Amino acid sequence: MNESQFGIHFVLAILASWRVTHLLANEDGPADLIVKLRAALGDSFTGRLMDCFNCLSLWIAAPAALFVTRAPLLWLFVWLAISGAACLFESAVQLLPGTHTSEICTEVRPHTPASPWAHTSEGDVSHVLRSEATGSAERSTLRKDPHFSAAIDAARLREQALDGAYRE
Repeated sequence: MNESQFGIHFVLAILASWRVTHLLANEDGPADLIVKLRAALGDSFTGRLMDCFNCLSLWIAAPAALFVTRAPLLWLFVWLAISGAACLFESAVQLLPGTHTSEICTEVRPHTPASPWAHTSEGDVSHVLRSEATGSAERSTLRKDPHFSAAIDAARLREQALDGAYRE
């Protein structure tokens, strides 16, 4: 592969990684498929992974780096660069005026085990379920689903625990 092909593949991998990560972390998806997937995953490892754009971009960028190179050492650096570029692109998009600011993890914080019963005085925020367009009849019907409600409750407990752990 020559240098121009490498550059084109690299840019395509960055854009594709950002798009897929944004879809999974911030959007409802076609026919609310992504919301239903998030609800089904709940508080599992994969469900928590879908809460954080930065974390999810690492997993999405790994196979995208194979599109750019198959050399193991170069693949490692391309993988991290694609993920980093997708995170920078997401941060830049959120700064644009009139852009919907999603509720995603934008800070890298050390993992600190916390009690799931920790309580914060701030409002509850669900990082599992996000909607670009709110108020539609389909979403209100979906929110009455007990599995969907359980996912929201699990996300709120997790958010309260994390908020409490980082305030200490």
